Amino acid sequence: MRDPLIFLIRTFTDFYLLAFLLRFILQWIKADFYNPLTQAIVKITTPLIQPFRGFIPSSKHIDTPTLVVLVLLEIVVTWVLITLAGLSTNLFPLLILVFLRLISLTLWFYSVSIFIYVILSWFGQQGYNPIAQVLSQLNEPLLRPFRRILPSMAGIDFSPMLALILLQAGLMTIPLPAFLR
Repeated sequence: MRDPLIFLIRTFTDFYLLAFLLRFILQWIKADFYNPLTQAIVKITTPLIQPFRGFIPSSKHIDTPTLVVLVLLEIVVTWVLITLAGLSTNLFPLLILVFLRLISLTLWFYSVSIFIYVILSWFGQQGYNPIAQVLSQLNEPLLRPFRRILPSMAGIDFSPMLALILLQAGLMTIPLPAFLR
């Protein structure tokens, strides 16, 4: 009974954490905040971030309050998952697991977003699509270096495939216990 509970908690909390990660990345890349998808992310995350804005300043390109809330939430989630697994940990190993989970979440997010971005590109530009616009703003900076290494061949862009392979390899190298993945 413990494994399904861990799975459900990890899945739902990871999606919520993903909203904060996405808000942080969107702010960092200066995405269009008038986009409906971006507005939804802002609405979901603002209630927890707003109290921190009063005493944690943002820098030029880094939304520090969002980053602080993301890390604090990840600490709580990781601790809950470890506790549910029947384990205990000290502060330093917990912080390492938090750091590894955040890296894993970021790599997973970019893997999924590149995959969706590629699928949407197959259907062409059939009018304004707010998801495609945000995915472009998120993925183009990441794909640009891969396009320099692997230019288009016969009109086919293989750079997303190379990026996905490297992102998946990165995910495989992260030393997390199975219940935290």
